[in-house]
Order: sequence, then structure tokens, then C-alpha cells
Amino acid sequence: MKIAFDNEKYITEQSAEIIERAKRFNDKLYLEFGGKLLYDYHASRVLPGYDPNIKMRLLQKLKDQADLILCIYAGDIERKKMRADFGITYDSEALKLIDDLRSWDIDVLGVVITRYSSQPSARQFKHKLERRGINVFTHQFTKGYPTDLDLIVSDEGYGANAFIETKKPLVIVTGPGPGSGKLATCLSQVYHEHKRGVNAGYAKFETFPIWNLPLNHPVNIAYEAATADIKDFNMIDPYHLETYNEKSVNYNRDVEVFPVLKRILKKISGGESPYQSPTDMGVNRVGFAIVDDEATREASRQEVIRRFFRYQCEYAMGLTGKETVERVELLMEDFNITPEYRNVVKPAHIAAVQAGEKNKGNEGIFCGAAIELKDGTIVTGSNSTYLHAASGLILNAIKQLAEIPDKIKILSPNITESVRNLKTRVLKEKNLNLDLLETLIALSISATHNPAAQLAMEKLNELRDCEVHMTHIPTPGDEAGLRRLGVNLTSEPNFSTKDLFLG
Repeated sequence: MKIAFDNEKYITEQSAEIIERAKRFNDKLYLEFGGKLLYDYHASRVLPGYDPNIKMRLLQKLKDQADLILCIYAGDIERKKMRADFGITYDSEALKLIDDLRSWDIDVLGVVITRYSSQPSARQFKHKLERRGINVFTHQFTKGYPTDLDLIVSDEGYGANAFIETKKPLVIVTGPGPGSGKLATCLSQVYHEHKRGVNAGYAKFETFPIWNLPLNHPVNIAYEAATADIKDFNMIDPYHLETYNEKSVNYNRDVEVFPVLKRILKKISGGESPYQSPTDMGVNRVGFAIVDDEATREASRQEVIRRFFRYQCEYAMGLTGKETVERVELLMEDFNITPEYRNVVKPAHIAAVQAGEKNKGNEGIFCGAAIELKDGTIVTGSNSTYLHAASGLILNAIKQLAEIPDKIKILSPNITESVRNLKTRVLKEKNLNLDLLETLIALSISATHNPAAQLAMEKLNELRDCEVHMTHIPTPGDEAGLRRLGVNLTSEPNFSTKDLFLG
């Protein structure tokens, strides 16, 4: 993999930019942290070499000067919105984020449940946090927003929200995903601070789109693909162009809300707004740390294809609408690429066809899978009587890496048969073949007495960041196993069984 991003340059420039912005507001700066605070795998995929936890390293550098507030939208809790790369809901992600922050020696000052109206799941989440000793604040929808400025900036608007006491000059406001209510929380706090005589300010730290790259740069297009479900799109910041005669890229929501935001900041401070454009509000330096533009372009084209497959599967499962898939299809057409531009797609299809021909006359659906190893080698696998396609694929891949001949078995037949008996006779499951999680457990047991299995198992870490494609939607055990191995997975919108429940 080509390294296209300089993490050290980025962290130096980014921390300096944030500190400089904080100095403009002598008393307090509320900094809205957009995107993912931890495990930003989208950024690491489109900017090869980008440390997915670099924002946490940045926070550690600033932690003596910064408090941290975590926001989560009550509606996301209620509808159980998922973070796809972990397969967990946003409320679970919030809990995980608090744990992860603590492991980095950073405490969360409090959790804000935004647009709260006593929704049952949100109320339960609130009680759960409080009983674990976490400070929880609830903010309702801001009265008058976005048209009635006098009501918004009043004790009935922002003033109706609970004020969160902070001690440090920089306050990081973040959340598990877009639409968490970070901006409203920042502005509510700024309003309360000004009422207390504190000249607090606001700024925004958002990784994408990258403001100093061209509008149609693949990195920025990949951001559009990633947010196709919420209908975000990039545009030239018209306010920045008019004020400074300079082109910069922003996205529609920030541009649309800017006139309102500018008036709110002016109303709160009683003076002029500190910003003339959405770009002015930002402190993002990520574009200055790109060291290989062509590598980012290629990585971003690949990311658009990954998003296409993800949305196709989500549509098949009823999780998103057809228009989301169509939006990404249009982006692929703009790049003049097809799904087969992804190297592992065609080999996976061939593996599925070959499995079907090999098992003619047998009932069932035959699935194919392919992985591209770090050296460019493509390894394939398919389902069988004993294994899921993902299981066969991973076993073939680690045997390839360990240079173990095909004829040598690395799974003990006695162990696999014991697992199958457990599934059918004790757990009363219908599926006999082993999913990836079950296979990895069987492999680890086999390794205790089989040197070849031990040698193969030691190669699992080398699969991290490899590209994988499957012709069918993976089962929960396959998806969880592939996620833990750290591969970049795509799949076709086909189900691996005709059963509605198991599918």
C-alpha cells in the first residue's frame, strides 16, 4: 500500500491551528468535532497511511487545555441507527466511545441527549448512563429554529437547555455520527457563557469534505458516497468566494445553515460575527498532509465502489431507499468505473460458479468469496458441506501466506465434527457448516496439537486491511469474524439462504 498521508505533519499543523483559533476567543472556544473521533476507517481508506485514531492523539496533545462533551440524538437511539463498520447501534457506540476515551486517559465531562422528548429508548439510555455515574444532560429541539432569531437566542430557546459547567479554555463537542446535535449544543453553551459574561466562541473541525481540494476530487466525491443516505453533497462555498474571491469546498448543510448561524453568533455576542463564510469557521488542515495525490485518488475510487455495494445490501435488507443506491451509481458513472473495477469482484463470482458446477444436483445456494493479499495475490473460497464461504476463504488465505500445501488439513476433523454436533444436537440449529467465528475457534483448538494449524493461525494478522468480496450477504458470524480480522468487506445484495429468519 502506498503511503499518501503524513500523520506527524498533520498532528503538528492541526494542533497549532486549533490553539491559534482558541486564542481568538480569550475566554473559551467550543470546537465542534465532526466525523469519527476514533476508528475513522473511512479516512484511513481514502487517505492511505492515515492513522484512524489520529484525532485521539490530537486530543491527548490538547487534553490539559480541553474538556470533552459527547452528544447523541434521541431519534438515533430510538430507531437504533447503526454504525456499519462495527455493526453496533449509535447508543452502544457512545458507550464504547466513553470506554475508549478513558483508555486514552481522557474523561467525558458529560453526555448530551439532543432533541430529547422523553422517547422511551432515549429515556432508558439516560437512566443507564446515570446509574453508571455518567453526567447526562437533555436538550430539547430549539424553539423558533431556524427562523425566529429573537426566540432562538432567548431563555426560551437556547436558554431552556441545561448549562454544562466546563473548566478548561477549549471544549471539544463530539458525537457518534452526523446529526448528533453538536452544533446546537455548542451554540447553547455559547449563549449561556455570554449571559455569564464569558466571551465564548465557536469553531468547527470537520475532516471531509477537504476544503482546499477541488470540488470533484475523488476524496471529496468519496465523502458524498459515504453520506448518500443523508443526501449530503459538496459545493463551492459561495460566501467564501464572494468575500475573498477564493474557491473552497464545503457541503450543503453547512452552506445552508450559515446565514442563520452568522445571525445567531452576532445576536449572542451583541457585535459582529467572527466569520464571513462556512470555510472561515473550519480549522481543518488534513489537506496539507497529503503527500501522494494519485494514491488518494485511486483509494477514493475504490471507496465509492465499497459504498455502492454497502447501500445495495442495505436496500435489500430494507435499511435504506433506492435513491441512495442510485446516487452512488451516478458517482461511479462520473468516474467511469463499474463494480468490477474492484479486483476481488470477478474472482468471487467465478468461485461461486465453480462451486455450483462442482456440486451439481445438490440443493442449496453456492457462495463465492475472494481476498486480495498485500502482495496482490487473489485467493478465493466457496461454501461447502462443512464451511461457509468466508470460512473457506480465510483458511485458504492463511494457508497461502504460510505456504502450506492444499492437501494438508489445518482443521482437525474431530474438532469440526464436535462443533457440528454441538450446533445440531444441543443448540438445535439447522445449519451444519461452520461460520467464520466458529471456524476460527476450531482453528485455535486445532493449533494446540497441529503445527500447520498454528503456523496458519499466526498469519491471520496479515489479513488486516486486505480487500474481500463475497457474492452473498455474510451471516452475522461471518460478518463479525471478517470485521475482527480488519478486512475491507463488500458483498452482493444476495441472501445465502432462502429462510427469512436466517437470511
